[in-house]
Amino acid sequence: MHLIRRGDPHLAVRSSEGLTTVELYGELDLVLVQRVRPELDVLAREAGALTVDLRHVTFCDASGLGLLVRCAQRVRSRGAAWRLLCDHPMTLRLIRLADLDDVLRPSPPSTAAPPAPRHDVPGHQRI
Repeated sequence: MHLIRRGDPHLAVRSSEGLTTVELYGELDLVLVQRVRPELDVLAREAGALTVDLRHVTFCDASGLGLLVRCAQRVRSRGAAWRLLCDHPMTLRLIRLADLDDVLRPSPPSTAAPPAPRHDVPGHQRI
């Protein structure tokens, strides 16, 4: 799997053999949604399988959920595989309260490898 370099420190994309993983960092609010939506829209249209990794997201609001639902629906509508990695209790609670478990299908962290650390985000090593 290789890193596709991006200029945004809140987004990292890895791709290998049709599987694309998007790691998001920071707060998934309206500001970040507006910054990453174009990139996620392209990946949702083109990736053979798309995993969105929220394990570095510290906050998610309704606009963040809307972006994730949009992605999941676009990926599935063309028959591609969708996966959402999330271990933040408040984000998982928000997904449950919004009754989006069936749409987003969050996976617990125990079913996935830990994300690579990064230096350009506080507490992470640079990739």
